[in-house]
Amino acid sequence: MSSTNIIGKGWKFPIRVNAKGSISYSEGPDRIQDAIWIILATAVGERVMREDFGAGINDYVFQPNSDVVRAQIAAAVSAALTKWEPRIKLVSVSARQGAQPSEVQIVIDYQISSTNELFNLVYPLYLQEGAG
Repeated sequence: MSSTNIIGKGWKFPIRVNAKGSISYSEGPDRIQDAIWIILATAVGERVMREDFGAGINDYVFQPNSDVVRAQIAAAVSAALTKWEPRIKLVSVSARQGAQPSEVQIVIDYQISSTNELFNLVYPLYLQEGAG
């Protein structure tokens, strides 16, 4: 069984039409990265048939960009990925101050279980509107 069979193939996130006029697909490591983005971008309670799906990080919008809030965000992301993405093993999850005062960069280091490949993903979260 190849790693593509374990990882799967599906619509690319965000869904878009390619140059041929059909839906773009992703597979392999890109498929897992798309799945992680979907988990992080989904608010808990947003999906009607699976109300507990998502990371709930949008609940931290308008919170101060403090060490405590960033630690809570990292813990929420870690719990959500552990629950909803069984194809990976988390190496580390951290949240750090971004380039702007309201930006939090969620840094996720993970390993694909079937291939033992290591990957890194940085997800930007803005706690408040940009100024200027």
